[in-house]
Amino acid sequence: MAKTKTPAAEVIDNTEELKNEYGIERRKFQKAPLLTKKEKKNLGIGRDEGRASAKHLRVPASKAKLVLDLIRGKDLEEAYGVVKFTPRAASEFILKLMVSAEANAVNNFELDKEKLFVAEAYAGQGTTLKRLKPNARGSASRIRKRTSHITVVLKERA
Repeated sequence: MAKTKTPAAEVIDNTEELKNEYGIERRKFQKAPLLTKKEKKNLGIGRDEGRASAKHLRVPASKAKLVLDLIRGKDLEEAYGVVKFTPRAASEFILKLMVSAEANAVNNFELDKEKLFVAEAYAGQGTTLKRLKPNARGSASRIRKRTSHITVVLKERA
């Protein structure tokens, strides 16, 4: 038995019958479908935030999260001060991301710089570079050089 394709016009005309035949809800879960970039742009989703992300940074995600936890929810100027004077390797990367997110918010979406705050700041684990370290008696141990993906989102305080 070969399947036959139904013309689009016929499907549009018989939508009610098809819903009854196949069940009204075709999705397994009641989650909203993912939107494409074009649909998001038409709906204006994401126009109230400045977002910046960097991938494959040579800082472990666990160490980056220590700095991100300090700035989450703070005003932009206060967050700048905290990051500048935090003696961590991830601070330099996070400062660059905050400057980029601020530029995106102000230039692309005309948000007020004075009202911006750090709405979201998170780090996820990236790829791990695996290296070998020579050990005694001809053996070797593995060194894991971890990387991270860091994202900073700035929004306007109401």
